[in-house]
Amino acid sequence: MNDLKFGVDVVIRPMHTDDIDSVVAIELQAFTSPWKAETFLGLIGRDGAELWVIEHSRVGVIAYGVLWCLLDQGELANMAVAPEFLGQGLAVELLNHLLEVASNQGVESIYLEVRESNERAADLYLGFGFEEIGRRESYYNFPKEDARVMRIEL
Repeated sequence: MNDLKFGVDVVIRPMHTDDIDSVVAIELQAFTSPWKAETFLGLIGRDGAELWVIEHSRVGVIAYGVLWCLLDQGELANMAVAPEFLGQGLAVELLNHLLEVASNQGVESIYLEVRESNERAADLYLGFGFEEIGRRESYYNFPKEDARVMRIEL
């Protein structure tokens, strides 16, 4: 495990097309129904799509997040940290940054779905002030599982 310090070895920056291979590698490890490279490529530069990465100066991209902003609403569509860097506060830093980006764009509320069994992520969101507002039955596949729908008011 590497000890990380933001601003020294680690920065948060917009995602570039050169990052896609690294992002997809993390995606494949984090999700049972991963997004394809084409999905990320299609979102880069699209109005309302905010794609951000955390980059380590020696390792490369170690986390990423995708946020959609439309008028006063946002959706946290995707966020993951490379498994070997879990538990080091990267998700906290990235989520903090994404919420700030959304707020600066006039977003007033952000929604997300999280697997019912993903307690680590749900605890992160709850700790930021997200509230569970509902469930989507059988939302996820592989395995079939409900989603917890959450929202935060900025």
